[in-house]
Amino acid sequence: MKKANILICDDEEGVRETLKHMLDDEYALSYAADGAEAVEQVAAHDPDVVVMDIKMPKMNGLEALRKIKELKPGIRVVIITGYESTDVATEAINLGADDYITKPFRQQKIRTQIRTLLDSKGA
Repeated sequence: MKKANILICDDEEGVRETLKHMLDDEYALSYAADGAEAVEQVAAHDPDVVVMDIKMPKMNGLEALRKIKELKPGIRVVIITGYESTDVATEAINLGADDYITKPFRQQKIRTQIRTLLDSKGA
């Protein structure tokens, strides 16, 4: 059975590595270090779920989310951030994010959310 593809987008290598260790046993993973790279990855590889930070160089997560949703309106996106802000969470949800998780996050929370999104997508 084909593994679902998860795109992990965070400018911090440590966060990408942490998510890799949490998820690589169950999913095919790809990575982006900024929002612009995430948009390129989505256009080229059509991942099932994007897990993306908000604060990044070049293009932040909200800008990337907007562009990703223009490219692939049905794609599932989980925003992760170290900055807990109701305004940012509301904006992310309004732009089409499926969930908003603050760092530090727990493995079970990330795994459960991704599984829920994939199940609702039929992946």
